[in-house]
Amino acid sequence: MNTIDILATLVERLEHTELREMNVIPWAAPVISFGDLSRSKIATLGLNPSNREFVDTEGRELEGISRRFHTLNSLRINRWSDVRKVHLKQILDSCNNYFSGNPYDGWFQALNKLIVGANVSYYGLFSDACHLDLVPYATSCKWVELTTSQRNKLLKSAGDVLGMLLRESPVEVIILNGQSVIENLQGIGCCVFERKAIPAWTLPRRTSAGVTGYAYTGTLTQISGVSLGREVQILGYSHNIQSSFGVTSQVKSSIQQWITRSTGEVFC
Repeated sequence: MNTIDILATLVERLEHTELREMNVIPWAAPVISFGDLSRSKIATLGLNPSNREFVDTEGRELEGISRRFHTLNSLRINRWSDVRKVHLKQILDSCNNYFSGNPYDGWFQALNKLIVGANVSYYGLFSDACHLDLVPYATSCKWVELTTSQRNKLLKSAGDVLGMLLRESPVEVIILNGQSVIENLQGIGCCVFERKAIPAWTLPRRTSAGVTGYAYTGTLTQISGVSLGREVQILGYSHNIQSSFGVTSQVKSSIQQWITRSTGEVFC
């Protein structure tokens, strides 16, 4: 199944009533990648697209030069069942060219700084990294605000698509951003991780010894029953770089150095 066919499957699922019961933004197109997956040897992995990829701080749909991804409105159709191949290509182009448009730099710059030591970047004409999410649908609220049932149903509804996308990609290393991503990938993927406490990643706290940071390494061969056809190397860190309270510049620098060393061993 090629990327357009995979995208068509995701769009078709937007018509399902159960997705709307999971707080998925019904008029927002699926986001299969942030950046060009077909050119990426490294992919970072998150939970699902932020609503801020589609709306401003007041909840209004982004338009004009502020727009990041397509919607029913921008595609000039009334419902997802009206989608044609030309629309799917537009959606795919917005994903591939995300970092040359109006990327959400407040979120992605922090991740990009972690991977530049591996000689890859989201940005630039010759970018060779992208970001993926476990679930390609934006929700109207944050992931942590969804019920456990909603989160599980979303993962079940889209995990196979992530597997198909990775199977057709050149990605060799996936970097997991935070404990929640690690745990949810373990829930849908065929992977075994080795966990190691890293003292330099401890987040300082005034009233305790601090929050221990863990490094995870392993391989991934299957997601939601979809074989990747190879082993993909996994690197993960327990702190969510953007969300965890008190992630210092020293901790971020140490994580970057670890990623640089670890990917060097993969690519040597």
